[in-house]
Amino acid sequence: MQKAEYAMRFPVVEVQQTFYQPPQIKTLERWRAEVPSRFEFTLKAWQLITHEARSPTYKRLKRQLSEAERAECGSFRLSSIVRDAWATTLDCAKALDARRVLFQCPASFGPTVENLSRMRQFFKKVERGGLQFLWEPRGDWPTDVLRQLCSELELVHVVDPFTARTVTPEFCYFRLHGRKGWRHVYEDDELEELLEMLTGAKSAYVLFNNLRMIEDAARFQELVRRRKENDD
Repeated sequence: MQKAEYAMRFPVVEVQQTFYQPPQIKTLERWRAEVPSRFEFTLKAWQLITHEARSPTYKRLKRQLSEAERAECGSFRLSSIVRDAWATTLDCAKALDARRVLFQCPASFGPTVENLSRMRQFFKKVERGGLQFLWEPRGDWPTDVLRQLCSELELVHVVDPFTARTVTPEFCYFRLHGRKGWRHVYEDDELEELLEMLTGAKSAYVLFNNLRMIEDAARFQELVRRRKENDD
């Protein structure tokens, strides 16, 4: 599907390329110019910020890293390479006129004392550029720790709502990865259940990341439209 056609059907897209290897700024500026001004881009922060160099996702990184640089990547370290990666992510957000950036963490990034300290240092010291920060932790995080971090660091807790509950329900940012894996196709009753999960949210984003993401997103969008018509 071409960008213009997508922008006619949906209000937002989440850019994945900025996670693996950010495109050139002029490329992102062209993407922004090709769609209506009302269309929204969100983007994932560069993996150098969140993922350590042993991550298999680094296979898609085009930048050559020295051994010293590889040791300083990921886990929100305030190293020079992580600072540079954030500056690049911030430039990408500006080129896309984005308002929100997603920090997606690997399952290996758990709630250790060291990791919590690094998160606090990173989010309290980096320039935010007026962006809203979205955070998707993986693995087993205690609810009270999640709630404290999101409140203290002004983060939106991102989840797949079929596997976890957000601790920031007033602003929902859902990423659906498939209940039975990425090939999963959501049934009508699952989409109905998903809509009920958004009750009470002041703002909500629902991003599908499964095999039939376009089709499932369109079906959910139609469900939301019909619900609004019935409520009016």
